[in-house]
Amino acid sequence: MATRYWVVSLPVQNSASTLWNKLQEQISKHSFDTPLYRFNIPNLRVGTLDSLLSLSDDTVKSNSFVEGVSHKIRRQIEELERVSGVVSSGLTVDGVPVDSYLTRFVWDEARYPTMSPLKEIIDGIHGQVAKIEDDLKVRVSEYNNIRSQLNAINRKQTGSLAVRDLSNLVKPEDIITSENLTTLLAIVPKYSQKDWLSSYETLTNYVVPRSSKKLYEDNEYVLYTVTLFSRVADNFRTSAREKGFQIRDFEYSHESYDSRKQELEKLVEDQESLRSSLLQWCYASYGEVFSSWMHFCAVRVFTESILRYGLPPSFLACVLAPSVKAEKKVRSILEGLSGSSNSAYWKTEDEGVGMAGLAGDADAHPYVSFTINLV
Repeated sequence: MATRYWVVSLPVQNSASTLWNKLQEQISKHSFDTPLYRFNIPNLRVGTLDSLLSLSDDTVKSNSFVEGVSHKIRRQIEELERVSGVVSSGLTVDGVPVDSYLTRFVWDEARYPTMSPLKEIIDGIHGQVAKIEDDLKVRVSEYNNIRSQLNAINRKQTGSLAVRDLSNLVKPEDIITSENLTTLLAIVPKYSQKDWLSSYETLTNYVVPRSSKKLYEDNEYVLYTVTLFSRVADNFRTSAREKGFQIRDFEYSHESYDSRKQELEKLVEDQESLRSSLLQWCYASYGEVFSSWMHFCAVRVFTESILRYGLPPSFLACVLAPSVKAEKKVRSILEGLSGSSNSAYWKTEDEGVGMAGLAGDADAHPYVSFTINLV
């Protein structure tokens, strides 16, 4: 699948079929590896010269917006597929691969009646895509919020002993709690274990001898218990901190442990559900935005072609996908078939004749051309 296409229109002097045959012949002869397709645009409502000129200015900005939303949804799909481990089967529009939808474009009369003013069609597309973008922001924000909560919990469970949740490392039998005794949890740097074992009994009075027990270690720290009289716990914390040992506040509760476990399981389920829902929504919305974008491009080609070549509408629109090395040759072919005149006479509805020059800054060639990037 090509990822970069040119949409062009050429002025028709005699018949569109004759020009199409000439273009096919030239491409086949001089750039045979360049895919070439007709871009079928219906007879749209022309309107006035002022409306076309205004529309020409607006379509450049609007095209960037619609294209940007399309790419934003595609990138979101790629991220969700990567995280989910989904093997992408390719993006589609109503079940048709996007490149096929582009190269075999058919105007949707039901969604965009050809008798509607061009500005009404463009504004409708812009409003529809803006609504989809707003919806995307809300859905992604909701999904990212769940991810942030899970990441925070995972950091507590997988971070260093200095910060992580200790509830899944400590068993009920590791903790002694009575009217007079209490068990503290000490976080000891790995290089200070000998210092801890030789000094913890003397950090304060009333420490139970040989009560320290190693529970767990990571790359930086070791988790030890120590049992002492409750009334000297604060003194022990202060002395331990002075020697570089951290005493973590901890109170074992089976109910709290179960509650945290259930909360984690619920968040995981919610994340999977939101991810699946968001991915399906993105698939559908990408197709909708891409379809709108192609209709937008059709209006843009029509508008620029009328301003460039004049009335009545007589132009051939097509889609090409030249390789980088073939671009110069293809441009030469298009310029040769478009003629040398860049100006046209634009006939008003009251049969008045006015001069219409180049259609804005659409391109620097004697034909209408712009690029569609699928990625």
